[in-house]
Amino acid sequence: MVAPGFWDDPKSAQASAQERTGIEERLDVWRRLEDSASELSLLLELALEESDESQCDDIQKRVESFSGELELYEARRTLSGPLDRNDAIVDIHAGAGGTESQDWAEMLLRMYLRYVDRRGFAARIVDRLDGEEAGLKSVTFTVGGPYAYGLLQAEAGIHRLVRISPFDSQSRRHTSFASVFVTPEVADDIVVELNEKDIRVDIYRSSGAGGQHVNKTSSAVRLTHIPTGIVVQCQDERSQHRNRDLAYKVLKARIYKLELDKRAKDLKDTHDSKKDIAWGSQIRSYTLQPYRLIKDHRTGYESGNVDAVLDGSLDGFIKAALLWKAE
Repeated sequence: MVAPGFWDDPKSAQASAQERTGIEERLDVWRRLEDSASELSLLLELALEESDESQCDDIQKRVESFSGELELYEARRTLSGPLDRNDAIVDIHAGAGGTESQDWAEMLLRMYLRYVDRRGFAARIVDRLDGEEAGLKSVTFTVGGPYAYGLLQAEAGIHRLVRISPFDSQSRRHTSFASVFVTPEVADDIVVELNEKDIRVDIYRSSGAGGQHVNKTSSAVRLTHIPTGIVVQCQDERSQHRNRDLAYKVLKARIYKLELDKRAKDLKDTHDSKKDIAWGSQIRSYTLQPYRLIKDHRTGYESGNVDAVLDGSLDGFIKAALLWKAE
């Protein structure tokens, strides 16, 4: 990077700098894993020499944590796409079924926010539409962190829940569906042409928490991209200007992803896929009754520790999905 003429071609130089950053990040993770492995080995030797069983629980927790980090590192080796290192934009939509599906959508939101927190990433809710009785109809949130998109893209699809309904007075078993869509955030240096004539801008009052300011100020922004039908809403900020900027950022990312999908002929149009949030199209089933099991239908990976998974322990599922996709 200090060689003469390196920065003469800014685009090529920036790509090389990003590649170097990625390599340095992977090396840093590997060094941390080496240090953790050495520390665990030393602790285990000391415990065996001193016959100290009191350290067993602590060592077991450290081993489990190390195992999870090692699995994540292995999964990251499959992330070589140009957008895998980017931040992510995640959308969750409740399927047909009213309150049941809306409650399930909120459970998924909680699961992903817990996962994001476990990974040390940063999440920010951009827009949320609550259900009439409980749960939510839809939510959009951003996730910032190394390989956030590369990891979370494995979660895109239909998620199915089977349980005894807490909203059914007769305690019958219900099946609910919700969809998850993941889009990479677009770097500022990537140009996406947006014609202002193709975008309808609506300003409205924010809803939800926020007190009198939210109820009285028209600060929420809705953008509709007429050629594609993509709709983006943002009401997180109190400033209309901030909401508008953030909405344009999300719209830019979705249009960019749509163009990539068309060029690769890899996926159907994102908005066409939203039409079928129902039986037969799910990527994963979460069964709470009559038995407890979570199974990914793409990879066959499953876990009986339902509570842990719903609390954000998704590393096993994400690793299996990434390796399945790579194969």
